[in-house]
Amino acid sequence: MITVVGTGTGAPLSPDAGAALAGAGLVVGGRRHLAAATTMPDTAERVVLGPLAPALDAIEQYLEKPADQGRVVVLASGDPGFFGIVRALAERFGADRLAVHPGVSSVATAFARLGLTWDDAVVVSAHGRALRTAVNVCRAHPKVAVLTGPGSGPAELGAALRSSGRVLVVASALGAGADSGTGSGASTGTGTGTAPDSGSASQSGERVERVTPAEAAARDWGPAVSVVLCLDESRVLSPVRTIAGPPPGPAQWALDEGEFTHRDSMITKFEVRALALARLGPRLGEHVWDIGAGSGSVAVECARLGAAVTAVEKTLDGVERVRANAAAHGVDVTAVHGAAPTVLSDLPDPDAVFIGGGGRELPAIVTACARRARRSVVVAMAALDRVPAVRDALVAAGLDCDGVLLQSSRLAPLPGDVTRLAATNPVFLLWGVRPPARDEGVAQ
Repeated sequence: MITVVGTGTGAPLSPDAGAALAGAGLVVGGRRHLAAATTMPDTAERVVLGPLAPALDAIEQYLEKPADQGRVVVLASGDPGFFGIVRALAERFGADRLAVHPGVSSVATAFARLGLTWDDAVVVSAHGRALRTAVNVCRAHPKVAVLTGPGSGPAELGAALRSSGRVLVVASALGAGADSGTGSGASTGTGTGTAPDSGSASQSGERVERVTPAEAAARDWGPAVSVVLCLDESRVLSPVRTIAGPPPGPAQWALDEGEFTHRDSMITKFEVRALALARLGPRLGEHVWDIGAGSGSVAVECARLGAAVTAVEKTLDGVERVRANAAAHGVDVTAVHGAAPTVLSDLPDPDAVFIGGGGRELPAIVTACARRARRSVVVAMAALDRVPAVRDALVAAGLDCDGVLLQSSRLAPLPGDVTRLAATNPVFLLWGVRPPARDEGVAQ
């Protein structure tokens, strides 16, 4: 049996966890956890938890010894079943061989320090993972907890969120001075970015600091950061929830044109929008561009489905219209004033792109978007003459191309309580999808 003990955020160990540690023959954990484990026998073997594979190998070798040699105890931060080592241990040794004693997670502790609930928070790990997913989630949601790691800390997160309007709360050395039940009373510092370097937090106690993204980007935070909260402080209080995590998806999409403010019917019709959304596949953690946004109807719908969205519009009144529609639907959309493809060079790479405008520049715009899109590009056109050039641009960028001509007729009333069919203008919808990467040397 392997006993996994969550510690490190100030709460004392349970009696069972303490007894397991007192009878340990092998203890695996980070340096600070091992140093704080005062009830560990002097005779116990110690393995510092750095790279995971050697630690798992050491555990496997120890399990082959007689049972009277003492049990295996793994010390981990907070709740080891929440983005923690329980996953790796269960995969290697089986869940039935684990006895898990969870501590209080860094996420729960950080929100507790602020006096905020977190059942409505989105939690995303950037530890050992690309930061872009965390950035996209922070842009799309008002309450996010980011588990950080080397190269994906507060400075990098702040640099990517400079224009987001968010506030970052950097929680460092949570529970410092109270590890493994050795005591309590750790101090909590709050600051505005002018406090001393939080790299000393492990010596001076925990720190919980509110900073702007720009202030976070300018700091060297050191290794003591526990978690970073990214907040839209105007929306951190939410109604009573039934389901934890991000809000449920919208009850409907492809909304009627009347749900948006638009000019002279310059809006992507809901039939076209429905198929475009199906091909874009916007989702939590991804970034979508809406090029030639107009009213921003596609941008708003993608944001309602959880994606971070950038809408590019060349007219100032169009930019304001996009912002007004986003606000009316309670979502975040970054509206950029400028003409594609020139303005695109300053934007983070997208996962998917919708192009609803472009005129004579359309082939160049499609080429620029298709080169940078990670997954798909969807293009809506009314003019038949532009279809071949758009298709060629998608294919030249290595995307698998397909498309349809959408022609629909809507029910419309006539005098005498009868109904006719009113045809909408036909629209060509082309899409390119990046084929999955193939590993060299692996049979397909």
